[in-house]
Amino acid sequence: MGEIVLAAKITHVPSMYLSELPGPHQGCREDAIEGHRELSRRARARGADTALVFDVHWLVNSGYHINSGEHFKGVYTSHELPHFIKDMAYEYDGNPALGDLIAECANARGINTRSHHVDSLTLEYGTLVPMRYMNQDRHFRVVSVAAWCAWHDLNDSRIFGEAVREAVEQSDSKVMVLASGSLSHRFNDNSNAGDKIFQISDEFYQQTDLRVVDLWKRGDFKTFTEMFREYAYRCHGEGWMHDTAMLLGMLGWDAYDRPVEIISDYFPSSGTGQINAEFPVN
Repeated sequence: MGEIVLAAKITHVPSMYLSELPGPHQGCREDAIEGHRELSRRARARGADTALVFDVHWLVNSGYHINSGEHFKGVYTSHELPHFIKDMAYEYDGNPALGDLIAECANARGINTRSHHVDSLTLEYGTLVPMRYMNQDRHFRVVSVAAWCAWHDLNDSRIFGEAVREAVEQSDSKVMVLASGSLSHRFNDNSNAGDKIFQISDEFYQQTDLRVVDLWKRGDFKTFTEMFREYAYRCHGEGWMHDTAMLLGMLGWDAYDRPVEIISDYFPSSGTGQINAEFPVN
């Protein structure tokens, strides 16, 4: 019987890759990188063999989609920010059986879902950045779920998350689940973006993010889920925060009451709000 052994909300800011490279920003995201490494250590210690990523950089307009490839290999350059991520090599193994089972369980719940086995369907950087720091040795098999859901309802993503838990428990996999996306996500204006890589775009977004983090730390998900839809809208949540809806649906939504552990403290990045946080699994 399968098991979710770790669940987390994580950052994937491209400045993490920039942080590796010689230049003025070298080392700037070491705390975030170390947070990824710590989550990887915890998952390995609990026997995880698969990383399931809800990736808000995979945009879809209709339905739910799972990249259930057998093997992923390539060299990635971001179309969005090619001056941050370019020529990043990667290679990981997949877990097609788990991806297929998630789609089966989601469809049974009325959520139109497709599991894809397409060699040319590559991974997006919401998956590639965390895997770079968590999985360079290819310890984890990788399944990526599209979570930039442009025209979807957050409640459908909640139900999709319920299906993920059902599927994992029916599988033979021990799984680390990662909601890969920011909190607030309003980038700094283009005129001064280069000078404000470490600043929030508006204090309102930061204060709202910090209130949300406080609710999470207290395990008050009844309050959070009541404000979730408006928060995602007013603070421009990345991908409308469907990754977070999937994560909370998997954990129990408003009935979830476990205090969240902050792994990497909240930080602004190019106008957006970021964090690494573990959500204890019931």
